[in-house]
Amino acid sequence: MNISVFGLGYVGCVSLGCLAKCRHSVIGVDLNEKKVDLFRQGNATIVEDEIDMIIAKEHTAGRITATTDPFYAVMNSDISLICVGTPSTSVGHLDLTAVFNVSEQIGLALRDKNTFHVVVIRSTVLPGTNQKVVDIIEKASRKKCGEDFSVVSNPEFLREGTAVRDFFKPPYTVVGSTNKRAIEMVYEMYQGIKAEFIVTDIKLAEMLKYVNNAFHASKVVFANEIGNICKKLEINSHELLDIFCKDEKLNISSYYLKPGFCYGGSCLPKDLKALKTIALDNYLECPNLESIEKSNENHKKIVLEQILNFNVRKIGFLGISFKAGTDDLRNSPIIDIIEILIGKGYQIKIFDKNVRLSNLLGANKEYIQKKIPFISKFIVSDENEIIDFSDLIVIVNSDTEYPDILSKVPNEKIIYDLVNITFANREKMPNYKGIAW
Repeated sequence: MNISVFGLGYVGCVSLGCLAKCRHSVIGVDLNEKKVDLFRQGNATIVEDEIDMIIAKEHTAGRITATTDPFYAVMNSDISLICVGTPSTSVGHLDLTAVFNVSEQIGLALRDKNTFHVVVIRSTVLPGTNQKVVDIIEKASRKKCGEDFSVVSNPEFLREGTAVRDFFKPPYTVVGSTNKRAIEMVYEMYQGIKAEFIVTDIKLAEMLKYVNNAFHASKVVFANEIGNICKKLEINSHELLDIFCKDEKLNISSYYLKPGFCYGGSCLPKDLKALKTIALDNYLECPNLESIEKSNENHKKIVLEQILNFNVRKIGFLGISFKAGTDDLRNSPIIDIIEILIGKGYQIKIFDKNVRLSNLLGANKEYIQKKIPFISKFIVSDENEIIDFSDLIVIVNSDTEYPDILSKVPNEKIIYDLVNITFANREKMPNYKGIAW
């Protein structure tokens, strides 16, 4: 396959060399003559493990060339990768000047090309950039996206120091596109790469790299704050976190990484508070740990605001316990919201088969009697009463019987889902709304 790579910096250099190793013919393109000359001589433009040997070998094999001429590169390739830099501006936005300049160059070259061409955005860009690139290329080329060319979003996941290994064994290969022909061409380009090939929404693909890196940054900060606390307590933090990471059921898993409602219950709030107290007692600032509860409380405000924005007065809640399959109301986040709604004069009904106030025992019963004695009068025992009464039905947890209940809800009712529950005809419900989807 014939490929051109625009931008011979870190991502471009690694992509070019590794694609050549996959036996593609690759043209490197850059405005910087020095970088182009290095490739023409079979030298890498960056210092990175293995890449210098790969560039030298593939250059000798005749699979690598370089040029400053974008027209030549486009005319002699089937796919063009945009790998130029996207630095931050002084106010934190991305400077996409290089991306847009390259897009225009590719568009101008496509005026004289009669075959279908695929443009692959590898640079890290904000959601919506793909469409801007499409607009630029259409204007410059006077051709139509989807017919004469296509723009695909394909984020990279290369770590400095292990970039070559990451290229050949990435966590996945993500392609944001709806064009079947373009997807097939990108799939062919990545033949030999040992990773799941995922085709998804364009904006999702553009967003993915930011989410990945934000999570990685959060993990670094979390580990460092735990390390600081452990040092004060004379605990080996590395040994502790090694054991922590062995739990792949919850700690290192996707279990909690599902947008929805707030955390609650008796354990998470209590233990987070205790950990923050340990830090405070040892005169340690832990901004990351301190921000967790604040963010959780802010999420409650978002849910309340969305409920109020539905502009209805009769609201039914499916679930009141903080977690499906339990009757535990301690620190159940929905109770705070229900309490505010009642205070504002909204009519409320609640159905939760697991909550039978007369049968509750121990700490949970004591919590209800002291903290939320008002709640009993709003709980109903028949789910049909919720359906008949409510203009808005809020799904609080994912109890197993709720899908059957929801499948009976008339189309004119509003369903507000906090847990992303699956039920029959959900996609056809005109008034179904998810909290974050």
